[in-house]
Amino acid sequence: MDRLSEVFSALADPTRRAILARLAEGEATVNELAEPFPISLQAVSKHLKVLERAGLITRGIHAQWRPCRLDAAPLRGVAEWVTEYRRFWEERYDELGTYLTKIQKEN
Repeated sequence: MDRLSEVFSALADPTRRAILARLAEGEATVNELAEPFPISLQAVSKHLKVLERAGLITRGIHAQWRPCRLDAAPLRGVAEWVTEYRRFWEERYDELGTYLTKIQKEN
C-alpha cells in the first residue's frame, strides 16, 4: 500500500482521528490517550499501531513509559492531494454562480 493510502486508511477511523487531535496538543502515554474512549488499552494500542504504520505518530522511550507524539508530515501529502480537487470544485462553484446569476437576470 502506498503512503497516501495508508494515511487515508488511518484517518478513516474516528477514534484514530480523535487520538491525533489529542496528540496535536502534546505528547501522551497510551493510558492518557485511552482515557476518553470506552475501549480497552489493547484496542487503543491497535489504533496506535495503525497510526504509527502510516507515519502519523512516533513513540519515544522515557524510563518506563513510551510517550506518543504526532508527526504531521504525512498529512502534507493529503493536503496536496486535496488541493487538486479543491481547484476542481472552485471552478464548478464559479460556473454555478455564473449560471445562477444568469437565471436571476432572466426572471
